[in-house]
Amino acid sequence: MLALSKGRYLARMAVGVADLGAAQALRARAFGTARDGDAFDALCRHVLVEDRASGALVGCFRLLALESGAGIGRSYSAQFYDLAALSAYGAPMLEIGRFCIHPHGHDPDILRLAWGALTRLVDASGTRMLFGCSSFQGTTVETYRDAFTLLAAAHLAPPHLRPGVRAPDVFRFAESLRRCPPDPRRGWAQMPPLLRSYLAIGGWVSDHAVVDRALGTLHVFTALEISTIPPARAKALRAVAGG
Repeated sequence: MLALSKGRYLARMAVGVADLGAAQALRARAFGTARDGDAFDALCRHVLVEDRASGALVGCFRLLALESGAGIGRSYSAQFYDLAALSAYGAPMLEIGRFCIHPHGHDPDILRLAWGALTRLVDASGTRMLFGCSSFQGTTVETYRDAFTLLAAAHLAPPHLRPGVRAPDVFRFAESLRRCPPDPRRGWAQMPPLLRSYLAIGGWVSDHAVVDRALGTLHVFTALEISTIPPARAKALRAVAGG
């Protein structure tokens, strides 16, 4: 059973309906929705990050384990992306979803501990790829033009693994911005924190963003092959995971 601490925070697996309800309530607050729950909640395991002193929930995410890419059609992401290119992936995968931090949770130890917990789970399960959807708040593409230009220039999925288009409303940023010079500083600043974390250790994204008007977000399919994480970063993550 996962139990990992760093500073004033504790990461643990959710147990029972009360924990799930707390995670859903935090997600609704973080994402600005009236409620946040779907059929995938019952299929996933949920990780909670709590303030040890108060017991307050400050972060959470959920995990869907797949034995290989053969089951990727069951994932949340498969609703929005054509993932046929990943169906032949022959090793264990984890889909990371609904990752959020409390709107007032600005302590970087929260995100560090979440990554440490994820690292421990990856090592225990032999997972070789993480994937999911990374969300930008709002649906106005121009707000994140520099971020998408940077993604197009430096962080696209390898062609043989690249997701295809499935959603009806998408922004094909790799096609639209391929001739635009990126501004790395501004582009990096516009990235969601979780996406920055993925990219910093070798992650990649789809060549288009899905416009999700129901949630009020733009999101890109994001994946990280564990073998591509730089050794120094892997060592640092495992140092937290060993907590």
